[in-house]
Amino acid sequence: MTLPDFSFELAARANGAGIIAGVDEVGRGPLAGPVTAAAVVLDPENIPDGLNDSKKLTPARRETLGRLIMQQCDWSVAHVSVEEIDRLNIYHASHLAMCRAVSGLRQRPDHVLVDGNRIPRDLTVPAEAIVKGDARSLTIAAASIVAKLLRDCIMVDLAQQHPGYGWDVNAGYPTPAHKQALLDLGVTPHHRRSFRPVHNILCKDGTTSN
Repeated sequence: MTLPDFSFELAARANGAGIIAGVDEVGRGPLAGPVTAAAVVLDPENIPDGLNDSKKLTPARRETLGRLIMQQCDWSVAHVSVEEIDRLNIYHASHLAMCRAVSGLRQRPDHVLVDGNRIPRDLTVPAEAIVKGDARSLTIAAASIVAKLLRDCIMVDLAQQHPGYGWDVNAGYPTPAHKQALLDLGVTPHHRRSFRPVHNILCKDGTTSN
């Protein structure tokens, strides 16, 4: 299995960048909850062992690494609300979350490594997009871990407020159980009304203006 490495960061340093941040988002696909992005600046002399794409880690390992990153690194997390997602669309909302996360770092980075194939248009620092960056760059992998860990915490909290949808297990993604709960229990304020399964239920109920 190929693991992420520090080659993108070293190339940026060779081109004169001193502070290099990685940014990644999580939560594009769910029917409920915010989209979340994290930005991380790793210390090249103190990189936690075992960093990888957050999706490839067990929850326990993700928790351990996430807490370690937050203790040792400059990091920032940002959320874009359901209301903003519905207004902007999920593509622009995820880029807004990335921009907010980068701007929240203690240090302004000289270069940002962005997971994906597009650089957010409102990012105000030099950046490069890296497809599957969370599996290729250690800094983006670290950002993916923090973003996933903290968004999952939000969804666990929301699951306690709105039982029955399984958000503590599915993180708001459209699992069969979640979609059935939408039919049985209805739409909550935390559901994304612009997403088709939710929109269709609201249309059927005649409540699309809510």
